Amino acid sequence: MISGADFLALQKLLLERSGMALTSDKLYLVASRLSPVAQRFGLHSVIELMATLRERPREDLIAAVIEAMVTHESLFFRDEKPFEQLAGVVLPELMRARAAQKSIRIWSAACSSGQEAYSIAMLIQEKFPLAVGWSWEIVGGDISEAIVRKARAGSYSAFEIKRGLSEERIARHFRRAEGETYSVNETIRRMVRFETHNLLESAARLGVFDVVFCRNVLIYFDTPTKTRVLDNIARQMSADGALFLGGADTIVGVSAKFTGVGQERGIYRVAPGCGASVARVA
Repeated sequence: MISGADFLALQKLLLERSGMALTSDKLYLVASRLSPVAQRFGLHSVIELMATLRERPREDLIAAVIEAMVTHESLFFRDEKPFEQLAGVVLPELMRARAAQKSIRIWSAACSSGQEAYSIAMLIQEKFPLAVGWSWEIVGGDISEAIVRKARAGSYSAFEIKRGLSEERIARHFRRAEGETYSVNETIRRMVRFETHNLLESAARLGVFDVVFCRNVLIYFDTPTKTRVLDNIARQMSADGALFLGGADTIVGVSAKFTGVGQERGIYRVAPGCGASVARVA
């Protein structure tokens, strides 16, 4: 049985390194997710792994534990509504404001294996085909190096590809690879790049963005960590940019750096004076 001291040490590690607030009701996740890690490192059990993590922590073991514990659930066009708002409200407004520059940058924060970032690229290709001469840059960032490598590969199983994509979209934006795998086509791939990034850290190296998607992420953080993450995001947003949060997320009592957008649920603007003051391009 995992000791209280070991569980507390794991809680502290995850909170400090990833922002994840591991509550006692999630104890069942520890055994299922860390058992493969214990085997990989030649440890006899999760209990031995936990003790090693507390008494003799190694950076490679810490990285593997964080990788295993952080959730990477994702699917294409998740929840639909934010993508409708992006295409119907946010991007048309930004395109009018950026008519001279013809450049828009979008950040998919905590992008997991890339489905959200690629969905945004597909949406732009479908909804704005006449936007000739425009530069679109979509940056996906995630704490996990392994998941970022998967996102960069742009290769998905038949199961993954059919979660959120119609047959028409599959045919238009993907090519059939070996076996039951599908690869994102080059047009979409050129619009997106992926970087390893921890939301607890400054994102200055990524540059300034006009749109940020940070959905289904904050629910894993405690309130101080949510505030810290939103502060970091605000610093990297243009003054007229838009932030998309998940349906269960709120800024109330969490951050004064953002304000709601009328009736558009889930969209937020940077509060006056809280946006970026650095160059737009990373």
